[in-house]
Amino acid sequence: MRYLPHTETEIRAMLARIGVGDVDALFAPIPEAYRLKRPLALEPQLDEGSLMSHLEALAAKNTSATQLSFLGGGMYDHHIPPAVDQLLLRSEFYTAYTPYQPEYSQGTLQAIFEFQTLVCQLLGMEVANASMYDGASAAAEAVLMARRVTHRRRVLISAGVHPDYLRTVRTYLAGMGEEDALVSIPLGADGRTDLAALSAALTDDTSSVLVGYPNFFGVVEDLAAIRQATSAHGVQLVTATSEAYALSLIRPPGELGVDIAVAEGQSLAVPPQLGGPGVGLFSCRQSAVPKMPGRLCGETVDAAGLRGFVLTLSTREQHIRRERATSNICTNHGLIALAFAIRVSMLGRSGFRQAGELCLSKTEYLKGELAKLPKFRLPYAGTPTFNEFVLESRAGTAADVLGKLAGQGILGGIDLGRFDASRQNQLLIAVTERHGREDLDRLVAAFTAV
Repeated sequence: MRYLPHTETEIRAMLARIGVGDVDALFAPIPEAYRLKRPLALEPQLDEGSLMSHLEALAAKNTSATQLSFLGGGMYDHHIPPAVDQLLLRSEFYTAYTPYQPEYSQGTLQAIFEFQTLVCQLLGMEVANASMYDGASAAAEAVLMARRVTHRRRVLISAGVHPDYLRTVRTYLAGMGEEDALVSIPLGADGRTDLAALSAALTDDTSSVLVGYPNFFGVVEDLAAIRQATSAHGVQLVTATSEAYALSLIRPPGELGVDIAVAEGQSLAVPPQLGGPGVGLFSCRQSAVPKMPGRLCGETVDAAGLRGFVLTLSTREQHIRRERATSNICTNHGLIALAFAIRVSMLGRSGFRQAGELCLSKTEYLKGELAKLPKFRLPYAGTPTFNEFVLESRAGTAADVLGKLAGQGILGGIDLGRFDASRQNQLLIAVTERHGREDLDRLVAAFTAV
């Protein structure tokens, strides 16, 4: 079976219409020396049944599919019901692009409107925009928005913010020639942002303070204390949440005085797969909407008084604002946003909280068992965490320990030495509701053997 859309007759007709003798003539502008003189080295074509068998054989080589995983660090393995995938296939939803024409896009527009509503409820904020790329780009957009709101340039970022989020923010600022505006705030011994260092770094030119909630090391930051420390300086407090399930139990950032709250919605939308795709959640106070990036779907009525949905805000470079655009995001992750909205709706408030309680209780069990091992310790044992925590090894580097666990078919966590040389003996472990008691005990036994 060949995957070519045109017949030879159609190709000849098209070439004749444009006055070209053959297909090779279309490549005349390319110098002869740079043209490929042989056929592409491709596998021979296969019929559908043979192709499916071939792909299944390739998939069987993925050893990680059979390994017990405790990976997290921004991508989490939670249960996604098959019903989510089935609902995504409905024709009124099946597009990832922006619905410019409301008369043709009511299903997509309503889905995005409901998505925004759920994000507001999740983060405890007044307004949420249509989906952004991921948590990292949402954090960077929040930092830029805070600069627009305050007309200040300095950005204070906690060392507990996800390293990839930090790099994304730095890249955005560097592109504006403003990388020197970024100031890192260290963590205290408890794994939380050092309030004394934060207070000392605040100036009249500080636009925002960005903290993880929970932070990259699984620690739940004391947002009330951070808000109190920053309120007198008129800065925008921004939170970035990479594990949305944490919001099932911890207080929403909006209830703690946060000005802009962003998050990664992957864990409530799709399984982790090669680092993506994700979906950025972005919310803020209503007073700051004119400075908000991206687009906003709104509810209205048509000429007959019937309920309808439209784009009410779209301030990007492609529109009339040009260089005054608040964002350069070209489309949205509409399909992943829809998956997020479906999954959250299926869970409901009680189901969401129940899943969070399972994550927390299983994590606390694992922490308690690992704390008994003489060659390991929990450096932030006295600080609240949700479903992720740091384990420090006295039995070699984290890379060595994880290598031994991998030999037993266990992905035991993330080597924090990859991000910080001073943490070469520390690893980050994540637990979700998908882990059973036998999985947790198997991990403890593996660490015991190490």
